[in-house]
Amino acid sequence: MVELFVKGGSFMWPILAIFIVGLIFVGERLYHLLATSKWDADFATDVTEQLDGSGALEAQTLCETGQGPVSNLLLTGLDNLDKNIIDIEKAIDSKANVEMSFLEKNMTWIALCIATAPMLGFLGTVWGMVGAFEKIAAADNISASIVAGGISEALLTTAFGLVVAVVLQILQNTVLYIIDNKVVSMQKGVNMLMESIEKFKK
Repeated sequence: MVELFVKGGSFMWPILAIFIVGLIFVGERLYHLLATSKWDADFATDVTEQLDGSGALEAQTLCETGQGPVSNLLLTGLDNLDKNIIDIEKAIDSKANVEMSFLEKNMTWIALCIATAPMLGFLGTVWGMVGAFEKIAAADNISASIVAGGISEALLTTAFGLVVAVVLQILQNTVLYIIDNKVVSMQKGVNMLMESIEKFKK
């Protein structure tokens, strides 16, 4: 593998750098998303039960112990408990937009890495093909080894760029899947909270 990497030429290094950067962003997203997973739908159930059974102050105190978008949305709703239902929903919607932006943080950089890696690979191939044809033009006797060797080295950058893009694409889809689950948990949590608030206000 290392030998193939070296044969690919200088364009292999920027592709490798893009791969590392992409992995760093993916790792950051996975760490953040998974670190707050225990404060999702089940936590929302605990908060609403606390609101129904013990009151607003206890539910708010429980919310403050949580982390992540679900607990933040629930806390926003409880902080605005003195307002009417419509204003509470508006406050939660406004906070939800902020939380969504935070969930999708750095996703554009991952997408950029996915798009850039194969393009650099293609560029490296074109550059390598130019070098291969220069060797052919300079050679007195055109041999199969000159042609095949130059072309194989040139194609290695495309192969490496595509491998990097495929790996990062799989990881990006994994992150998006977790984000989608977070959004569902946010919606469920808010719905449960609003039902409890309506009961609480009666």
